[in-house]
Amino acid sequence: MIPVDFIAPLETDCGNEEQHKILLANMFAQSEALMKGKSENEVYHELIKSGADTEEIGKILEHKVFPGNIPTNTILFNKLTPETLGSLIAMYEHKVFVQGVIWNINSFDQWGVELGKQLAKNILNELSSESDITGHDSSTNGLVNFYRERNNK
Repeated sequence: MIPVDFIAPLETDCGNEEQHKILLANMFAQSEALMKGKSENEVYHELIKSGADTEEIGKILEHKVFPGNIPTNTILFNKLTPETLGSLIAMYEHKVFVQGVIWNINSFDQWGVELGKQLAKNILNELSSESDITGHDSSTNGLVNFYRERNNK
């Protein structure tokens, strides 16, 4: 189970209030869907009501069943500002710290971070390279080359 955090401003900067309402409605609905889910019985009756035949129901029933009981947090704030963003970052940093204390883990001193530091030494040099980078996995190669294309003009 993976808990989900939904985060949204109450005010939009894009100027399209109707579109913002649609986005908020979808966010609230996803939170509700994760909480409530949908049973096989509910799906079956919904499909019957929509006119689906037995064959169609047999094909899609299991795909529309959702267990629910997935924890979510919905975090709303007035407007996204530098202060609000900083508060969100601080909240998540504190959350990681508290989880580490509970699980007896130093969340800010992991061995995996050391591996990342080693790899970063090579990547740092590659960010200024003149030629395409191909020595990593395709994702890392793509990220490094994307950066280079945008910043080494």
